[in-house]
Amino acid sequence: MSNPLEPDVKTNPQGDPISTLEPEQKTNPQGDPITSAAPIKVGGGSKDPHEAAKKQRVVTPEYMFFEAPRKREFITGSEAAKEAVRRSNVDFSVAYPITLQSETMQLIGVLYGEGYVKEYYRGEEEYGVMSAIAGGSRAGVRCFTATAGPGTLRGLEPIASWPGHRLPAVAMFTCRVVNAPLAIQPDNIEVSYLLNCGMIVFHAENQQDLFDFIMKGFIIGEQNDVTLPVGVACDGFFVTHARNYVDMQEKGIKLPPRQAWKGAVPVLDAENPPARLSRDAPVQKSNFMAYNIHAVWQQEVWAAVERSRRYIDKYMGGMLTAENVEGAEAVIVASGSACAQSREAVRLCKEQGLNVGLIKIRSLRPFPTAELRKLLTKTKLVVIPEFNYVAWLAKDVAAAVYGYSNAKIIAGPHVYGGMSMPVEMIVDEVVGGLTGKKSIAVPDSAIMGRDVNQADVAHFMQNI
Repeated sequence: MSNPLEPDVKTNPQGDPISTLEPEQKTNPQGDPITSAAPIKVGGGSKDPHEAAKKQRVVTPEYMFFEAPRKREFITGSEAAKEAVRRSNVDFSVAYPITLQSETMQLIGVLYGEGYVKEYYRGEEEYGVMSAIAGGSRAGVRCFTATAGPGTLRGLEPIASWPGHRLPAVAMFTCRVVNAPLAIQPDNIEVSYLLNCGMIVFHAENQQDLFDFIMKGFIIGEQNDVTLPVGVACDGFFVTHARNYVDMQEKGIKLPPRQAWKGAVPVLDAENPPARLSRDAPVQKSNFMAYNIHAVWQQEVWAAVERSRRYIDKYMGGMLTAENVEGAEAVIVASGSACAQSREAVRLCKEQGLNVGLIKIRSLRPFPTAELRKLLTKTKLVVIPEFNYVAWLAKDVAAAVYGYSNAKIIAGPHVYGGMSMPVEMIVDEVVGGLTGKKSIAVPDSAIMGRDVNQADVAHFMQNI
């Protein structure tokens, strides 16, 4: 029998006592913690749950990206994606759960409940989700979704059809392991599957990048002479579930809506069937005209990718950023989370008296070929660390600068399968590359350029 003099101890849904410093956790009827704003009161004096969304005012992209005051908040990558969508005037979003993006799309559902997203539902699987996004974009509305790892591969067939049908949409890829043995840890090998389907691909280093790239992706992809989907990739857990400071505009403003009538192809309506599907009957037949139409259309898709460069320069400030590259003996070229380790490696190299620069690749498609050739002309050594086994970034860098620079190019170091990258691995490749010390982490076949056996160079080039 309890002592009547002892105060009642409150517990949370898991039965743990709630201390005076720990606020009581409110839950929904299913027992899940409520993460959205204060619950809406139901009754005569109920508040319209969409009131704040209805009061959002439309501003120009220029004001949103460059002029609007920003407030700094300490949030996760998933929350950063949510806040980007809140300000992006999104019409339609479809979700299907898969780690690591499940939390992101759950938060998009919160936005739907608050009126910031007009239509939202859970699909039956990734193929259906990506097909639904295609339908929404064909109908002329602004679409957003997210997926990860095996979900990316399962939805890849409809995703790969988006560019050919000229369907602007933004998809967030929270990269993780895709190949057996199955794991949910960060590994960005899935990016290599996205690079050659005709979509624009950005790679976010951190939560701030994720916030900015999603919003700017809508505006860039919807330009009349682009009209293409945009994929925004980030390295799972390192970005999605970790917290960082993000500078965000106020919640009361949003981007202009999609103006589909300005797109490169007509949207789907009663008079215009889906572009390139049934309107051009010869495409469905095995004759010369079918081959010619398909070939010409692929050229047009990739030409549109190239035309996006000027909008990336305008709204994102360029496809790459360069730090301390002028006069550097060695330059580290990285994208995504590898940039953070590379930045620390640059600092450690400086302590050893080495002048090392860093190039951060932000846009993977289109790729900053001309920019890299200009920046790396006089560099002695290029080191390219990656969170994958296949070295998709190193292959693009090597193909871009081969013949334009005498630098030794090291395709590595690499970690994969969810491993984190010790900064010392990058430092070792820089020091070894400059001193001639043989690498223990990168094979000879992954090194090309100055002072390298030409047979190894030939092998390297054959394998990219």
